[in-house]
Amino acid sequence: LQAAEKLQNALLNSISHDLRTPLVSITGALTALESDNTLEASARQSLIITAREEADRLNRLVGNLLDMTRLESGALQVKREPCDVQDLIGAALGQMEDRLMERRIQVDVSPNIPLVGLDFVLIVHVLINLLDNALKYSPDNSPLNISAGLHYGEIQVAVMDSGIGIPPEDLSRVFDKFYRVQRPGQVTGTGLGLAISKGIIEAHGGRIWASEREGGGTVITFALPLEVSV
Repeated sequence: LQAAEKLQNALLNSISHDLRTPLVSITGALTALESDNTLEASARQSLIITAREEADRLNRLVGNLLDMTRLESGALQVKREPCDVQDLIGAALGQMEDRLMERRIQVDVSPNIPLVGLDFVLIVHVLINLLDNALKYSPDNSPLNISAGLHYGEIQVAVMDSGIGIPPEDLSRVFDKFYRVQRPGQVTGTGLGLAISKGIIEAHGGRIWASEREGGGTVITFALPLEVSV
């Protein structure tokens, strides 16, 4: 019980910090806008952009917490429909357009992939989480790669970055709840994105894993069985 309470307190402290940080930024930006009428237009625009970006970040954090609650309570419902993998990737990139503006994205989708029965919204959410993770752990000017193809009776989709990679001992642990690879200059977030992605993929009867990328970086791949194809 003492160990469980200690873990719970550590998790609550971590989440509280991750939620408080964007709130402080939003409050600071709004206070400056309210109290200083002499700000130049460029300074005001910069504060507005900061507040919006931090609000988006806060929304993602809260969304991840709610998603994990749904997964663990069994309330997550997979609604399958015939989907095109190219459309899934396009939808994910479209939702992250603002954050990906400075990145070069290379997409490689095999032409022979059939429609597959899956929950479009949930799988797009998985792709967004994987892209978000790749953005956090790779240099700002480095490219991102997305590939999709058929492999041994599965549809496999991979998101690849050119970052510093994940230590071999952490490759399996990155899908644990609240787990984050320790890096200099701590990356923000609740450590739930990959855990939620794993839950969604497994709810589809699939699997997900992380591996080292040849030449440096990380590859996160998820596979969905073709027997759910429509």
